[in-house]
Formats: sequence, structure tokens, C-alpha cells
Amino acid sequence: MPIQFPINNSRRQFLQAAALGTGATFLPGARAAAASPTSPPPVPAPAAPKRAVSARHRNLFNGDSCVFFYNPEKWLPENFSLHPAPTQSNPSGLTALTVRGGPFTALGIHRYIDLLADSGIDTFVINANASRAWYPSKSIPTILDGYRRGDREYFRGHAICQGITDRAGEEQFIDRIMPFMNLYQDLLDAKVDWLAETATACRRRGVSPWVSIRMNDLHGHRNYDGSYFNLPLLKRPEMRLKHGAYSPTLHDPGYRAGLNYERPEVRALMFEQIREVVEDYDYEGLELDWWRNPLCCEPGASPTTVAMISDWLRSIRTLTQRRAARTGRPYPLGLRIPGRLDTLLAIGLDVPELCRDGTLDFVNPSGFWNTTWEMPHDELRLRLGQRVTIFGVIEDGANFLPTRSPELNLTQRIRYISATPEMLRANAAGKLVLGADGIEWFNFYCTDQVRLPGITADYTALRDIPHLDRLRGKPKHYTFSTSGNSLNQPPFDLPTLLPIVLPPGAIHPFRLPMCAEPADRKLELMLQIVLAADDAPAALPVSFNACWPSVASTPSDRLLFPCGSLTHLTAAHHGREYRFPVSLVRDGWNEVVVENGGDRPITLAAIELAVRPLTSPSA
Repeated sequence: MPIQFPINNSRRQFLQAAALGTGATFLPGARAAAASPTSPPPVPAPAAPKRAVSARHRNLFNGDSCVFFYNPEKWLPENFSLHPAPTQSNPSGLTALTVRGGPFTALGIHRYIDLLADSGIDTFVINANASRAWYPSKSIPTILDGYRRGDREYFRGHAICQGITDRAGEEQFIDRIMPFMNLYQDLLDAKVDWLAETATACRRRGVSPWVSIRMNDLHGHRNYDGSYFNLPLLKRPEMRLKHGAYSPTLHDPGYRAGLNYERPEVRALMFEQIREVVEDYDYEGLELDWWRNPLCCEPGASPTTVAMISDWLRSIRTLTQRRAARTGRPYPLGLRIPGRLDTLLAIGLDVPELCRDGTLDFVNPSGFWNTTWEMPHDELRLRLGQRVTIFGVIEDGANFLPTRSPELNLTQRIRYISATPEMLRANAAGKLVLGADGIEWFNFYCTDQVRLPGITADYTALRDIPHLDRLRGKPKHYTFSTSGNSLNQPPFDLPTLLPIVLPPGAIHPFRLPMCAEPADRKLELMLQIVLAADDAPAALPVSFNACWPSVASTPSDRLLFPCGSLTHLTAAHHGREYRFPVSLVRDGWNEVVVENGGDRPITLAAIELAVRPLTSPSA
């Protein structure tokens, strides 16, 4: 049987790994309460010049609160090494690996920042929290409050958040998570604040340090009372949302029950978290991450509620402006959000108004875990105005088309595109050509963390990505977004067109942003239609940008470009390849039209497009 690598071998496994909370409650102090005003805050200062942010910041790397700690064997090989570890069950034949050694030191942080700086990153956006603060906060509950090295019970309450319900599984889970969390304890014991050290490392290398705050992280949602991931405020049902889940087949109700920002206690707590990182740390930009998770107020928020949230966000703008006045450096404020602006308005977030009135300097529209291929940056520009900077966000997941490596007997249900420069170039090109001002990388490092054979993140691919002129003429691998399971978050993720069932005679268009290519580079456009394994229509005409439909195709189960060691489609699908002249590709939106010329319905699973060196038809 082929090896199946489940998604919980990835970053989600670490982030959903934690334990029994301390049971303490948090009451905001006088400073926190005063900092979250009940009356409207001062009107923001005049807007910054048009897109002032992107004049200095084009290549942003977003690292979560574990980014330095996922792979200590990479950044501190003199202190750490990988070793096989026992597993509860091993149906795939995969040998688990665990890290041994220590202690973790600040040198690992500096080495990681060195890699980013050497790879052309100009701005590092470090995430300071999940639900609790992961740095040694002096103002709000932290991830290791009450922990003593070796205390296994501290972690037990989070095992259920990973689907573990038996005692043996709990023990093995603790065996994995405790050494990981001890890396943070190493720094605490050495009196090193890793959040402060990150800013120091960035400034040493000329990288602009920004900080990101997750506004409603729910990695501990399956055990609000017992997971040490959770803020104490989450233990109180009256502080949580109740109406965020509307589909019993799509939604885990607990995952839609985050903190309710209509409650003043919630706003006060989060304001204090934000105040601390802005005022007490040496950062110069703030991203509020409303994708982890897209929960703010109860759906159907009234105009009064929307105005209250907008005023609260303006009070954060006042914080950043005050910091900028003290340091003499700009302090941009922005949001990482889904691209569905009206859906955000329904939960209290009026992003267009906050852009128009100068509260926001930048917006980072994204997918939840898989990257977007059809994000309408051109439409977002029309709605958000010319002043605000809009970054294109590249997530690490390509889509839900499963792929395999025959040589390694390895199957993977998501491609980690940080392992394939051709996909990174294509994804960035589609965003930049529609008007994105730069690129933000999100979850890029997950490809390091999952430790799949033959698959690793290619940091050398980061350098030229934000510059469209440097992407033209280089090989690219485009695809379309597809529907999945828990890694899609409706109604916030953009609706996908694939997979789709085409009845006999059906004709269906698909739009994708791409960039035009130089005529002198000897390139071609290869288009692959991926069908369910049993589908064999007598004819499958395909056209690109309204050219005459082509019925000439070549069967192939190979990917157009490999993703590390992944080179083929799985047995569930087969592909048909079509060749077109690259001159048909134009800047902006491009159209693929597929016709079912058979007498039976077919399932169109994916559409893949490659700009690659021209080969002869017989090659």
C-alpha cells in the first residue's frame, strides 16, 4: 500500500498540541480598561501618501509563533538531531521522528533571519500569539503559565484537540509535544524574550520587523476548558460566539465559537495584547490577522455594531501613530483577511470604510490554508481605493488534488508549493498582474516542518517573486483552487469551481489570472485536464482565450512540473494534455473552456497549466 501522509503531520499537528490550562481567570488591569475607550477615539491623522507601504515593503515573510522552533535541527544542528520515535499506530509505515538535544538558544533565531535576509525578504512579520501569548508577556496569559519542565499533565488536556481519546495515545502525544514546548522553556530559563530577539535579529540584517496578532485563534476549540492553548476568557461561554456555524456538514460548531468582540471584556483583552507589542517592543508595523479565525461579531452585525468595531480599530490606529511619532519611523497598520469583503461586513468588519478613512495602510487578502489562484485583486482595488497597499498572499497549499511519488511509494493530498518554484512564480504572477503591490508568504516553512522525503522549502525562490518583470519568461505552473474539507472555511474562502460534474454536451468556462510571456523565449503553454479515473469521453474539446477548440490531447498521469518528489497523479485521476502557443496568454484574466463531447457525465477534478520550454509534439 502507498504511504499516506495525513495533513496532521504538518504544522497543524504542532499548533494543535498543548495541554491542561491553569484555570486562572484574567481581569484586564486599569491600563487595559482605559486603553479600550467606550467613546469614539480621536480622528486618525491624515492619510499616508498613496501606497506608501509598498515603497519599502514588497517581500513580506509571515512566520507564526512556532516558526523558529519547528525545526531546531536545521537552525541549531550542533544542539539538536532527529531520531525515530514510537507511534500509537503506524498504518502508513511511516517512522515518526522526534528532535533530541538542547538547549534552544537565540542563535537559532538569528540564523533563520539570516536565511530570510539572504533570500531577499525585506519585511519579517512575526506572529506573537495563537490564543494566548507565546512570548513572555507581562500583560496577558501566556502559553507556558504554570508549566514546570517535565510536567506531563500540563499537556494532557490538548490531546483531544488532535482527535486522541485513549490513554496510550495521550502519552505518545505528550512525548511529542513536551520536547517541543521545552524549546520555549529553554529561552525562558536563559531569560531570552524571543519576540524581542526577533526584532533585534531583523535590525541586524536590515529586515523591517513587523508583528502580527491573531484575532481569534481556535486551535484549542475541542476543549475550551482544558487546552492550554486557550485564553481563560474562552472558558466563559458568555464570551463566545454562538451563531457562526450554519452548516452541519461543513462546520464544527466549536470551531466557529470564538471570542465575541461585541463584549467589552474581549475588546479590552485584545487591546492590551496589541498595546504591549506596539509600545513595549521594537517593531515598526502591525498586522491584525482576521483569518485565524474569521470570527468577530455575531453574523448579521448591525450598523451600530459595525461602527463600534470600526472605532475600536481606530483606537489601535492611534496606538501605532503614537509609536511612529516617538520613533520617527512609520508604523503601518493592516489586516490579513479573506477576500470576501461583504462577508466580513456581516461579522462587523467594514474593511472598505477603514481603508477610505485612512485607518488601514495595507490589506492582505488570502485563503485559509490553500493559496488562492483566483483572488480578484483588481476588484479589491476598486473597492478599497488607490491609497491602501494590497499584498498578494501565497499560502503553502496548492489545492486538494492528490499527487504521488512512485519512486518513494508516497501519496500526498496537498502539494506544498514552497517546494516548487514554478508554482510560486505562477501564483505570484497571477496576483501581481491584477495589481497586487507585493507578496506576503504565509506557511512557507510548513514544507520544512512536515519532513516529507524529497520535499523541502526552496528559500532561493523567494528573492525575485515580488517583481513581475523578473517572472516573465520563466517556467510557471498554474492551477485552479479546489474544494476540500476542514481546510476550506466557507463562507469566507472564495467559492471554487472545481471539482465539477459536466453533463453530456456541457460547456463550462474557467477564469484564471496569468501574465503574458515574451515571444522570444521559446516557450509553450501546456494545459492538463484532470478527470476522474473512470471518465473517458469520446471527445473533450478545450479552448484557451477563445481560440478554436482543440480535440488533440495526449494522455498522461505525470504532473506538469514536479513538486519535490511528487511527480504523478494518483490512481483516482488521469490527465489529458493540450498544447497551445504561449502567445495566447495575456496579462490579467485568461479563460479556459472545456466541453464534454461524450454521452456520459464526467468529473473534472482539476485544470493545470504550465508555461514551459517548447518541445516538439513527438517529444
